[in-house]
Amino acid sequence: MPQSFFMCQSCLNNQLSSFYFFLFLVPIKQIIRPKNKQLRMSQRSIEKVEPKKVLQSIEFIKTTDGSSLIIPEAMFDTDAAKEFLATGKNIYVGDAKAIKMGKKRYNLWSCTQCHGPTAKGQVGPGLTGPDFRYPKDATNKGMFETIWAGTNGGMGAKGFGLMTADDGVTPDELLKIIAFIRSNGSITGNEE
Repeated sequence: MPQSFFMCQSCLNNQLSSFYFFLFLVPIKQIIRPKNKQLRMSQRSIEKVEPKKVLQSIEFIKTTDGSSLIIPEAMFDTDAAKEFLATGKNIYVGDAKAIKMGKKRYNLWSCTQCHGPTAKGQVGPGLTGPDFRYPKDATNKGMFETIWAGTNGGMGAKGFGLMTADDGVTPDELLKIIAFIRSNGSITGNEE
């Protein structure tokens, strides 16, 4: 009498993932570090692009300990993200379409659980100002740094690759989330 073989869904998914990962590796080997090209991560995919010089004029600082925060320039792959990298200005602030997407991402990442549905605070601090737990959050650069790399007060890092190696908020998504937060307060974060 043949024995029955049972496998839980998680184990089955892991085996399928390994199989698909193996199939995925073959073509990847052909594009890793092509001559005179670099790889760019665009949300969830890898593509070949010509190298571009991005003029980064702002330096990111971790909220947790004040050390340098290194975010690969290639992750800043939209016009808004490039503008932010160069100037620290969030051009999505006041943009209704970006605010709507930012609200969706704010809810998706469960920000509402601590900061409330309009970011005015709940269990965690309010994010709309004028009083901020971290004064640097009055600027978009400061709020970006705080959300990207986390805090000592309990909020973990949300930036892509920091939560897990293949997940997290991209710079463009984070700028939209910040635009949503700013839409609920009187501070734009772009003030001089």
